[in-house]
Amino acid sequence: MRDSSPVPPRAARLSRRAALGLAAALPLAAASPASAATPVIGGERLARAGVQVRGAAGLPKRLTARSWLVADHESGEVLASYHAHTRLAPASTLKMLFADTVLKNFERTERHRVTDADLADIPAGSSMVGVKPGITYTVEQLWLGVFLRSGNDAVHVLSHMNGGVARTVAQMQAKAQDLQALDTHVVSPDGFDHKGQVSSAYDLTLFARHGLADADFRAYCHTKTANFPAGGKKTFQIQNTDRLLTGAWGVPTYDGLIGVKNGYTSNAGNTFTGAATRGGRTLLVTVMHPKSGGSGVYEEAAALLDWGFKEGAKVQSVGTLVDPLSEGGASVAPTGGALATAAGDGGSSSWGLVGGAGGAVALLAGGAYAWRRRRREVGDEVPEGRQGRQDSQDGQDRHQG
Repeated sequence: MRDSSPVPPRAARLSRRAALGLAAALPLAAASPASAATPVIGGERLARAGVQVRGAAGLPKRLTARSWLVADHESGEVLASYHAHTRLAPASTLKMLFADTVLKNFERTERHRVTDADLADIPAGSSMVGVKPGITYTVEQLWLGVFLRSGNDAVHVLSHMNGGVARTVAQMQAKAQDLQALDTHVVSPDGFDHKGQVSSAYDLTLFARHGLADADFRAYCHTKTANFPAGGKKTFQIQNTDRLLTGAWGVPTYDGLIGVKNGYTSNAGNTFTGAATRGGRTLLVTVMHPKSGGSGVYEEAAALLDWGFKEGAKVQSVGTLVDPLSEGGASVAPTGGALATAAGDGGSSSWGLVGGAGGAVALLAGGAYAWRRRRREVGDEVPEGRQGRQDSQDGQDRHQG
């Protein structure tokens, strides 16, 4: 299914660009806002404590999220925010960065026969779409498994097709650097809980904005249901876990919603980044770690979107979503720097910037396509077996991912 409400093309960018701060990844248990004393990506107000808004009132009451942000997709103006650069566990919203990094590396119609090795390193308790060894899938089917069911099994298969999990993680970190998402430290491609794996409401919004410029990304995140291979000629239906899109669990669908990605892990709680178009305007919203469980993350996101569509014309920007370095985004980040290994992760996932921002872009350019044309021979399919656990993300049946 293609998105029937395309995102408007990006307008000319604002001339003001905030200086970049170099963000070191922090332990998940000790989330920290960026210091207002140092340059802040997107503008210094985004590092201030408390709600940031100018020129409009009526923000939703009873917002419980530890961090949130509302922005205009086209201009990049941040309409309002709360602890936008606080580093928190992202859960499956990190899969937006995975898609930003890997999506263009393979054609939708490319086929891959899954092996046991492709699925060997999936963390126990992960959300699964039901990928099985011996079955041949198209790339499009695997991406539907990623976007609709947040399947870590589909993520790991695509990662192995991309040259392996470690290579994909390195490319994701380089992509985050290019997008100027410096609050983000990637440990795994799937968003599963790992020490030191963090992002922020600001960064997740950057990931969504970048992804929505791609027609395939937009179509996948807007798809409500799809048929997924079960072996032979058999299929089973999968449904998108985004309740604002599907109306599941009694949550009203949000008028004009495009996508994008929800998430839940036991450490992160609920996370959600969404985009919606009304009256020719597209808004982005990210909500992280609300106190209320279940559908609370959707309720708070919908309330913020309602406010943005109603009051957006009155609002004076409190910051901006910056452009990627590879697309001309301004940068004063030091070269040759490095993101420190997150405390407590044992050094197993430290990330050093390769020659600073330029090295990150070089890694993307030199490595992202190296594995693109690796064709697999189509083999016999195995009978249908056990389907992996489904990730309700934030429902009564809570799994990881």
